[in-house]
Amino acid sequence: MDRLLKVLFFAVLVKPIVLLLLGLNIRGRNNLPVSGPAILIANHNSHLDTLVLLSLFPLSMIHKVRPVAAADYFLANGGILAWIAVNCIGIIPLDRSGGADREALFQGCNQALDNGDILVLFPEGSRGRPEQMSKLKKGVYYLIKEREDVTVIPAILHGLGKALPKGEALFVPFNCDVVVGGNLNHRESAAAFIDAATKSFKHLSGYCLTKAADPDCESSLT
Repeated sequence: MDRLLKVLFFAVLVKPIVLLLLGLNIRGRNNLPVSGPAILIANHNSHLDTLVLLSLFPLSMIHKVRPVAAADYFLANGGILAWIAVNCIGIIPLDRSGGADREALFQGCNQALDNGDILVLFPEGSRGRPEQMSKLKKGVYYLIKEREDVTVIPAILHGLGKALPKGEALFVPFNCDVVVGGNLNHRESAAAFIDAATKSFKHLSGYCLTKAADPDCESSLT
């Protein structure tokens, strides 16, 4: 990954689009990790999710923020999408085919954490329906269960599923929320971590200004 290329991509293209065309309500920005190893976890409704989260970080450290993304979507056919994903966004590709064992599956993630990077990871596993949250998967827990050095920060996003929903290519300016929480320390079991993360997402969603005005908003969080 070319550090200068990523900085220019976000400075010239992504940040102006995200910060000027989207009406972002940001709360808890000071909770974002300032160094790694760390993992930022968030709900996932739109391809804008990754770009918005990365845009919250200063350009001076954006080369250290690495989204974990599906290899079968971004890299399968090569071309411009794969080039941008690898060289401009700096993704860590994840094999979702089920053919890799756990050690091989998370090798890239662990290498990045060892390098002091900040991972952006969506524990639902894939994009869901706009403004609806699915059950969380256990992948994040397996990354951190033996790594007390890794900070895990939750963030809730609302509105981006309508600005650029799954399956759509047309960007629609829309007021959106980003609410960032505190470190998740529950690592004694996968169930404990998933329960803590789910409760944190539900709590953070209560601070979304756009949620109260959204009649279509539903959540599977309990």
